Amino acid sequence: MNSAMLLYTLAVVLIVTGLAGTLFPALPGMPLMFTGMLLAAWASHFQAISLTVVFILAVLTVIALIADFVAGALGAKRVGASKLAIIGATIGTIAGLFTAPLGLIIGPFAGAAIGEYLYQQNQNVSENTKNQLAQATKVGIHTWIGMAIGIGIKVALAFVMLGIFIFAWMF
Repeated sequence: MNSAMLLYTLAVVLIVTGLAGTLFPALPGMPLMFTGMLLAAWASHFQAISLTVVFILAVLTVIALIADFVAGALGAKRVGASKLAIIGATIGTIAGLFTAPLGLIIGPFAGAAIGEYLYQQNQNVSENTKNQLAQATKVGIHTWIGMAIGIGIKVALAFVMLGIFIFAWMF
């Protein structure tokens, strides 16, 4: 196998792994996809995939990464989540990586809810526990919805990138 074929094979592996990684946070999906596409462009000496296309793919990768991080926080902030809830969602996501895929669904929700509940306990001493639990649950749900929207945006952008890449390669 010649070196160009080896590079193209590696590029395909990176792109496919990256595409899977858009759904599983344990893998850096978008950076892997972009790296595979950049490698394929480089292997063809930027003849099949121009530098302009590579730049567009890089911008889409950055947008996807930002959307992924911001969406969950915006979902939580929409219902007045505390910083402790955001930290809890982050910890829950990291903990969920070890018990994927179920942990990735439950972890962010549980982390945000627990973080918000602890915040409510410290801030609203006179507030009853039922209201604190209701707010914590609301924050957990909205955090999860935000994260799901972020994943949806990331997957959509991954397919847009794939479409641009294939179109550029073929034409």
